[in-house]
Amino acid sequence: MSAGETAEEDLRALFGQSIAVFASLVGPTHVVETANPAFFATIGEERARTGVPIAELMPELAGQGFVALLDEVYRTGEPYTGRDARVVLGTGPHAREAFFDFTYEPRRDASGTVTGIRVIGVETTQVKHAQRLMAEHRAMLEQIARQAPLAEVLDGMARCIENLAPEQVLVSVLLADPDGRHLRHGAAPSLPEFYNQAIDGIATGEGVGSCGTAAHRREPVIVTDIANDPFWDDFRDLAERAGLAACWSMPIMARDGSLLGTFAMYHRTPRVPQDADLALARVFADTAALAIERHHVEQAKTAAEARAKAAHEELAKAVRAERQLRAEAEQRATAAAELADRMRAAAAAQAARPHPEHCQLGGDQGCAAPAKIKIADSWGDAAWGCEAHVEEAILNVRSVFIASEELGGLAAYLNR
Repeated sequence: MSAGETAEEDLRALFGQSIAVFASLVGPTHVVETANPAFFATIGEERARTGVPIAELMPELAGQGFVALLDEVYRTGEPYTGRDARVVLGTGPHAREAFFDFTYEPRRDASGTVTGIRVIGVETTQVKHAQRLMAEHRAMLEQIARQAPLAEVLDGMARCIENLAPEQVLVSVLLADPDGRHLRHGAAPSLPEFYNQAIDGIATGEGVGSCGTAAHRREPVIVTDIANDPFWDDFRDLAERAGLAACWSMPIMARDGSLLGTFAMYHRTPRVPQDADLALARVFADTAALAIERHHVEQAKTAAEARAKAAHEELAKAVRAERQLRAEAEQRATAAAELADRMRAAAAAQAARPHPEHCQLGGDQGCAAPAKIKIADSWGDAAWGCEAHVEEAILNVRSVFIASEELGGLAAYLNR
């Protein structure tokens, strides 16, 4: 065994149980000669085989630049190192975004000719996602702390997740009605407006799409293929018009266990969520719960303040009305007292004047009936009469009335 072969065996042994990714490629087509378990776990155990070119084993690398880099290292013999390089692994529903620190190192024979390339890498996906997630999450918490409007917080959260997600994702947040039976539009910046309008107000219940079912069950509902899932029977045409093929929905729960809404991640192609996708959804569902609860607290506080202000205004209005009524009552009492004084004075003045014995309203024939009632008109003319003639005068003569303060009658009464 040559020194080069011995060194290669040593590398294989070193990386055999390592979490670092290791693969040894040979020839200009970069045939996978050997690889450690971490490499196959990274690309998918179903593709764990050797003796095939890397481009055939991992066709998704086409167009991502990695095969071209291998060609360059093989041609020049110069190693290449990448930091936090982004790569999409897999295709279709199982595709995922990953990040790596890696090195392409040329392999040489005894004469120094490049015969292959060693690939050594460490996946940094979790670290990369965690860093981005922490930064975005901190910004959202600051928004909530400064009491930004709920619509602004939810819209920002949706856009943040759409930027963080490895594949294209469209985020929707629906808010639960107070009775928890219907879901209202909260935020969905990338979904078509006709779609948002159509699902605004949907009922919560078993089989009502992903979100209605998640709200009803109070647990996540993962629909990886809308076209073939019975939960979407009533909404399949709508989803097709909107270009939606998968929907993962998670309920947003309050600390007391009540439903606040749902958080959904839509995809343009059928997709199975990865652990990182579900972790991202949980983090932001919890953050949405914080924002919504804070909004409810602010709403309750505003409503309480409005009620207190209204009660204060009503009390002030009642106090003003009571003061006005009291003033009017005092005015009426004063006027009544003045009137009583005038009536007493009038009675005293009249008492000093002679009172006719017989009715003065009998006309030419006269009337021998006793004079009992005095009547007067608005010009101050007055006369005493019996009950019959006084009634006749009141019925037939305008402006005649029993002596009182109306129309100057009291003044006429005093002056007669």
